[in-house]
Amino acid sequence: MNMDQLKRQAAARALEEVRDGMQLGLGTGSTAKHFVELLGERVRTGLKVIGVPTSEATRLDAMRCGVPLTTLDEIDHLDITIDGADEIDPELNLIKGGGGALLREKIVAAASDRMIVIADDSKWVPTLGRFPLPVEVIPFGFGATRRAIEKAFAECGVSGQMAVRKAKDGHVFVTDGGHWIVDAQLGRIVDPPSLAKALSAIPGVVEHGLFIGLASSAVLAGGEGIRVIERRKPKGD
Repeated sequence: MNMDQLKRQAAARALEEVRDGMQLGLGTGSTAKHFVELLGERVRTGLKVIGVPTSEATRLDAMRCGVPLTTLDEIDHLDITIDGADEIDPELNLIKGGGGALLREKIVAAASDRMIVIADDSKWVPTLGRFPLPVEVIPFGFGATRRAIEKAFAECGVSGQMAVRKAKDGHVFVTDGGHWIVDAQLGRIVDPPSLAKALSAIPGVVEHGLFIGLASSAVLAGGEGIRVIERRKPKGD
């Protein structure tokens, strides 16, 4: 079974959690695209849902598939967000943003009662950091922001090469919100929550690709079938 088929399997399993009348966050990326397509098939056979897309690309996919859409200005919460990830660790901390939609993805995930992450099992890692960490920044004052990011990395015990993301045409990649993305090759992030907090405190950093405590479960598809991992609850809950 190839990677694309595994992604579709994970998407199909997550679709089993969707019920009539739900308000859904629709993720961005190749795995989330499978979910939108499968959701569209269910909508065409009578399922009543409404979705909030996390990117312009997802919005167009959802419209093509016939999924009704709304915005977070028009509804007060989402039942579930279904989205992919670039890396998932055993605590269900994530690195996201390979597709450039991390800001909207995090806003939508935070507005949801649950976030289900769907992926092939190659995204499951013991420690985050092999995938480059995206940091979304404002172009103004970029030099100062970059130096502050480097300082935050050093204080959190990580280091690595940083590069401004380029689009396919060779120009700087610009997010749907009009920002730039810096990709940091960190190798191993020992304490993702501390790094997330440090990056969030930097003026000029709009958002970063560390999703801490947002995913409630992960659906992983591999050669031996589907695994569903639930986030461990802290002691005392």
